[in-house]
Amino acid sequence: MATGDSLNGHVEEGRSANGTGRSLHPILQAVNDSMLEGLGQLADYFGYNRVIGKMYGALLLSPEPMSLDDLVEHLSVSKASVSMNMRMLENLGVVREVWVRGDRRKFYEAESDFWKILTNVLGARELRDVNQALEVLEGNIQHLREAIPSMDQADQALANYYVGRIDQMKDFFRFAKLILTSILERSRDINVSDVKRIDIE
Repeated sequence: MATGDSLNGHVEEGRSANGTGRSLHPILQAVNDSMLEGLGQLADYFGYNRVIGKMYGALLLSPEPMSLDDLVEHLSVSKASVSMNMRMLENLGVVREVWVRGDRRKFYEAESDFWKILTNVLGARELRDVNQALEVLEGNIQHLREAIPSMDQADQALANYYVGRIDQMKDFFRFAKLILTSILERSRDINVSDVKRIDIE
């Protein structure tokens, strides 16, 4: 994940682990920091904010469930930000609320079934976005074809050029939809530990 001085031993002493108040060994703290930073960057790459990625990372690396207060302390972010982003994580199905005996606060743990996370995220957003893109492309092609008879010769030529280019893009998104749908339908039958190669015919 993230690299830099944190993995070269330059780590603050006395920082708590996951809000428990217990200090970590410097290497453990460095790896924890690196993972959280890397997952924050990954979340940002996919269009989410970095706090979401760091919150998931903190929960994933915590052997025990964490409360919102634990996450506030561990990540040094506001309670409002943690609360808002936790709702997003729950909606994505990548964390779940758990009950801790003797404590009335809400506690959470990370989903560690990464295929389940993949299908949740793909189903919740990526497939929806692909479908929306296809609708826009098909709508644009329809508008162009309906308008072509009313255009002069030069505009008709350009409109037909547009249709050809948009058709190419539509083919790509249809292929993307096929891949995403196949992943969603077959994910439960795939053991990633057994996958050595993928053949595409």
